[in-house]
Amino acid sequence: MAEKNRVREILQALRRGEMTVDEAALELDRFPVEDVAFAHIDHHRALRRGFPEVVFCQGKSAEQVVTILNRIAEAHGTFLATRVDADMADAILSQVPGARYHPVPGIICPESAKPPGEGSLILVISAGTSDIPVAEEAAITAEVIGHRVERLYDVGVAGLHRLLGHWDLIRQAAVIVVAAGMEGALASVVGGLVAVPVIAVPTSVGYGASFGGVTALLAMLNSCAAGVTVVNIDNGFGGGYAAGLILSSRKNEEKEEERG
Repeated sequence: MAEKNRVREILQALRRGEMTVDEAALELDRFPVEDVAFAHIDHHRALRRGFPEVVFCQGKSAEQVVTILNRIAEAHGTFLATRVDADMADAILSQVPGARYHPVPGIICPESAKPPGEGSLILVISAGTSDIPVAEEAAITAEVIGHRVERLYDVGVAGLHRLLGHWDLIRQAAVIVVAAGMEGALASVVGGLVAVPVIAVPTSVGYGASFGGVTALLAMLNSCAAGVTVVNIDNGFGGGYAAGLILSSRKNEEKEEERG
């Protein structure tokens, strides 16, 4: 991990006499938090969580987001911003080198961010086509933080045969993220079919009695299927990030076993 390597580089430079104690302390002091007046950037989060602080752009100005992203990119070589509208995206793309905009979920990430072609699989499923923006937020988040992702969209319970027709793909998944609105039943269906963690993302898609996603949220929270975990309404980022943490934890455990 780049952040851990940087800490080692500082300590090794100190040991070799290439850096004074004060210089090393200054470098390490910048690592936890950087104060830019309107934000305290948590650079230490990459060490704790495996990925730098992610920028939630709603309610921030374009200038604030540009400053934060450039500082994060400089320190960590990667970045992720969510809930970016088209106007803000134009400003970011012109001022953050190497940035790429995904308009459907409203995400900004590095152009160079390429998901791995192998390794454990996160499968992102949407109940309907209208749930795709939330599902894509989950999928791209998981990809940017370094995991292999496959997508399976518009396979809700109104036509369950569509889901079962992809059983071979479903069986390959190590973690599954399910985005569903309306009555939110798909998460329970998937949770009852598989032996892996299922992260349910209720969406605000639906008619009046869906109450902006509350109906799907409550249905998912009351799922009979064991192992279904629920995040907030329309929080595709949270679903994708949680799935990524699960896989990252497994990878770390495997590495520890190999060393031990």
